[in-house]
Amino acid sequence: MIGHGFMGAAHSQGWRVAPRFFDLPLAPAMQVVVGRDAAASAAAAERWGWAESATDWREVIARDDIDLIDIVTPGDTHAEIAIAALEAGKHVLCEKPLANTVEEAEAMAATAATAAERGVVSMVGFTYRRVPAVAFARRLVAEGRLGDIRQVRAEYLQDWLMDAEAPLTWRMKKEHAGSGALGDIGAHAIDLAEHITGQRVAKVSGIIETIVAERPVLAAGSGLSGTAGSDRGTVTVDDLALFTGRLTSGALASFEASRFRTGRKNALRIEISGALGALSFDLERLNELDYYDATQPADEQGFRRILVTEPGHPYVSAWWPTGHMLGYEHGFSHQVRDLVAAVADGTQPEPSFADGLHVQRVLGAVEQSSSAGGTWVTTAG
Repeated sequence: MIGHGFMGAAHSQGWRVAPRFFDLPLAPAMQVVVGRDAAASAAAAERWGWAESATDWREVIARDDIDLIDIVTPGDTHAEIAIAALEAGKHVLCEKPLANTVEEAEAMAATAATAAERGVVSMVGFTYRRVPAVAFARRLVAEGRLGDIRQVRAEYLQDWLMDAEAPLTWRMKKEHAGSGALGDIGAHAIDLAEHITGQRVAKVSGIIETIVAERPVLAAGSGLSGTAGSDRGTVTVDDLALFTGRLTSGALASFEASRFRTGRKNALRIEISGALGALSFDLERLNELDYYDATQPADEQGFRRILVTEPGHPYVSAWWPTGHMLGYEHGFSHQVRDLVAAVADGTQPEPSFADGLHVQRVLGAVEQSSSAGGTWVTTAG
């Protein structure tokens, strides 16, 4: 695993736990975690269960005993690391968004396609696809339970930047993150809408906004996410993105990604309305799915809660008895389960780098639309 921090902890949890709950066809060995700082990398290895640590990802990729590279670094390094790993014949799991630019994502997808011809697999870490309630929602839509999709609303709402004096971390610098709320959490909303409906966003019209334009810079020697110093610097990414999308079927979708929605901690929400029914999901209630059956008699209609904890629901049979809730970290174990199965079968997992490229094109189109005053922009590919 290259990189550590918040996502390093989450991915490590997935690698460590999945083999103990799922009957995997291959046994993952958590061999080495890579970081820039030797002491921090060694501490991460010790805490999360990696056999060793290193500071040079190129040397690790060149090793014959490494089969798969898991990339959890900031977006500005995704392309270089992933392309090098794929060209070296290593399977790759890369955190979202796939890259910082469409051009980088195109290069990554092209390399992945070439590598696939040699049996090398690659996957993007849109982990929320693996929440059982989300996977169940996709199943219901695919079965036609909602009928023709007429409208989608997807939003990812957080408030962790409400404090205007919070330090200027890498997530607020375009050269590291590519974009702000749009790419960091908006990418999840886009992917979820497309994954559940089975459609793609064909064009967008939107606006992005930086609400707090200047913040305290990090103190010297505190790293990419350390403590604030006395100097101030410019925020070069968005804090809020609002946009409308047209799906391939012609249905309209609305999207919001905000780090300034007061009181919302991690509210990834999606509501899908169809001719025969509707679905509603909120990550802050991740074991629940609300379902509306419009075919029922009028005096019996209404959203009903489905508790997605039954053995027949996606992924759930590997865990606890009915009604015993799953949490945020379980999606990462499900991700490992699906990726390892694909490696063993020699099949390409989803979401693919091509899927990641498409989301990158949607993100780029939103930025382009905002710069042009909200005009409609198509998402080629």
